[in-house]
Amino acid sequence: MEKDSKIYIAGHTGLVGSALVRKFESEGYSNLITRSHSELDLAQQSEVEAFFGSERPEYVILAAAKVGGIWANNTYPAEFIYSNLAIQTNAIHAAWKTGVKRLLFLGSSCIYPRECPQPMKEEHLLSGPLEPTNEPYAIAKIAGVKMCQSYNRQYGTKFLSVMPTNLYGPNDNFDLETSHVLPVFIRKFHEAKIQKKDKVEIWGSGKPYREFLHVDDLADACLCLQSLDRSRYDSIINSFPPVINIGCGRDITIQNLAELVKKIVGYNGKIVNNMIKPDGTPRKLLDIAKASNLGWKPTISLEDGIRMTYDWCLSQSIF
Repeated sequence: MEKDSKIYIAGHTGLVGSALVRKFESEGYSNLITRSHSELDLAQQSEVEAFFGSERPEYVILAAAKVGGIWANNTYPAEFIYSNLAIQTNAIHAAWKTGVKRLLFLGSSCIYPRECPQPMKEEHLLSGPLEPTNEPYAIAKIAGVKMCQSYNRQYGTKFLSVMPTNLYGPNDNFDLETSHVLPVFIRKFHEAKIQKKDKVEIWGSGKPYREFLHVDDLADACLCLQSLDRSRYDSIINSFPPVINIGCGRDITIQNLAELVKKIVGYNGKIVNNMIKPDGTPRKLLDIAKASNLGWKPTISLEDGIRMTYDWCLSQSIF
């Protein structure tokens, strides 16, 4: 991949896409292609095919997706499965038709079974039942993995599926109903501090473990993958399945995460567990041996990353 290669970053205004733009621009890549949703609706096949036909990107990173936390996944399952299937199907097919050299399809660690051995290896895919609360989203992402694998097999494409762990950072969604657990905690504890509330409620027992990666570390991993020489890249494409996990290799209980966010925000009240609410999957720790063997490793600690994200929220008046 050259500095002037045409690189299409789908979903550039979101959490992952904006981090990718920051990273690639900082490394001197000068020919990034982006489109807002109003300019290009990836769920519309005709629009996607026209875009790929006219722009002819050489490299694609598919970071566009409909995402959300437990509440959103439970409430809007049809939207999650339809939107994600439509986006990825249109983009992957158009990438093949127009001869894209390499495509990174960004999935999620929720593709792995609910009771998956820990840490979760790439080969654990489809080895057991999924977590019910986000099954429609997970099935859509699994379909994307299999679509990339099928196109590689039949057409000789170089489409790689990247499975990040739970992500956070600038441009995250901080809505209390539709966002993931970490941005919810940041907002809840901040608002409780400002409003001088004596307690903050969190969902479930607090016992499940979760792994968190700052989105800038993921962007660095994606650049690393797109920059691999042909033999190393092909070795991943030819593995089974052609998937690579991206995480930090460490996890934390939801309860301890709440305590950490509480400390960083500077809230002095109590944490109360709502035991009626679901816990979700007991544990989701990724095995990142594949990525580590390529020489990549994360550099932002969880505490530093949360503090950076909170400072960004304050600077942008998010709350």
